[in-house]
Amino acid sequence: MTAPPGRRERKKAATRQKIADTALRLFAERGYDAVGIRDVAAEADVAVTTVFAHFASKEALVFEQDADFEQRLVGAVAGREPHEPLIPALRREIHALVRHCTGEGAAPVWRMIDESPALREYEQSMRLRHAESLAAAIAADAGPARSATACRAIARFVVAAFSVAREAADPQAAVDEVFQLVEAAWAAAGPSGAAAPR
Repeated sequence: MTAPPGRRERKKAATRQKIADTALRLFAERGYDAVGIRDVAAEADVAVTTVFAHFASKEALVFEQDADFEQRLVGAVAGREPHEPLIPALRREIHALVRHCTGEGAAPVWRMIDESPALREYEQSMRLRHAESLAAAIAADAGPARSATACRAIARFVVAAFSVAREAADPQAAVDEVFQLVEAAWAAAGPSGAAAPR
């Protein structure tokens, strides 16, 4: 059983969230390019060094749940029930992430990302990093039944499903449609085209 976070960890998490919330509010009010790290620090009533202790860059302030999303993807593989197939577990997690990122209030944030070359570039590198972490988890889970190339390709498809779905008129239906393709590709990548055991 995991011990609950201590007071220090809770305080750090609260400070991090306060900085991220402040940054998003300022970006929404003034525009992403018009707000600097010093502005965020002043508004959040923290030192600039404190902002950088929690976020490596200005772009990271927008994607403040980056690490959590990556852990959730990896956890969908490593933490699923012993007999649960891989692809349905990943589909369930992508559905949850898409629900979170297309919920109420999300549209202005995505509009800001789409309008900023720096944020689009950061998002692309972030998704590639997520895909690499997911590929490693899939490879460890599948063992020799799937090649490293197959694991990397499937991981990239899964991560791309998120981006495709968030831009669709019906995000949840888009996830299901993409995962029909992912399921077929994963089965085809098995030995002699047959689905490998977990």
